[in-house]
Amino acid sequence: MTVIPFRRTSEQAELPVPAGRWHERVWVSEKPMDEPRSFYEFVAAHQESKLWPVLIPPDRRFTAGRGDWLDDRPRLPPAGGEIAGLDAEAVLEAWWGEPCCDGKCLEPFGAGFPGLARRSTSQRDPLPVAARVGAVVADLEPCRLGLVAADRSADIPALLGWSGTLDTTDDVAAISAVLRSWEDRFGARLVGLGTEDLVLSVAAPPTKIERAMKIAAEHRSFCQRQFNTQPGNLREFAQGLIDREVWRFSWH
Repeated sequence: MTVIPFRRTSEQAELPVPAGRWHERVWVSEKPMDEPRSFYEFVAAHQESKLWPVLIPPDRRFTAGRGDWLDDRPRLPPAGGEIAGLDAEAVLEAWWGEPCCDGKCLEPFGAGFPGLARRSTSQRDPLPVAARVGAVVADLEPCRLGLVAADRSADIPALLGWSGTLDTTDDVAAISAVLRSWEDRFGARLVGLGTEDLVLSVAAPPTKIERAMKIAAEHRSFCQRQFNTQPGNLREFAQGLIDREVWRFSWH
């Protein structure tokens, strides 16, 4: 066990962590987490450390050659300063695109983006949800622990210049702008960051199909490739979002 120093008000403090090293702006453990429930501790420490924990899943495309996508995949220029100038609704509207078929898969919505889902009126504390979801994900697959200096987990893709959506868009600030909007409206937090994957915890998922449909439309704009490869229509996709505390996105 080693420690990472961080600044707490006017004094220096330390955060106990497994053995690891910095990969530019993200610290990553050398080995997968051996105690998934320790994810709770790192979420709880964020208020003081300002180091948000993210799970780094394995990727066979890199591990076979003892490489690491954090070092061996090109990064985009960090764009944290550009997030605030972007509007999430405008971003998703621009990404809505044409339907992959005759449009029936998008019913009751049509050619235009239907707008953002309303903000949840009742939200649980998002931090315990993020801690629980992260611990479950870490228990299901051998993820390494990543720590990123960030006030908001939504900003991490832009801060790191994450290139997971490069085949779709190189606007990583826009990715973070949408994640900020989901943070505000649904209590979403980034808990997993892979080569081309994002995992979010959601403290206020939709509970009824009408609201879930609007959120499903947002998901479709955000990651159209994933929507186009799933077998159902938008309503069936939305049904799977009801009461679901984990949102996964993949641009593979």
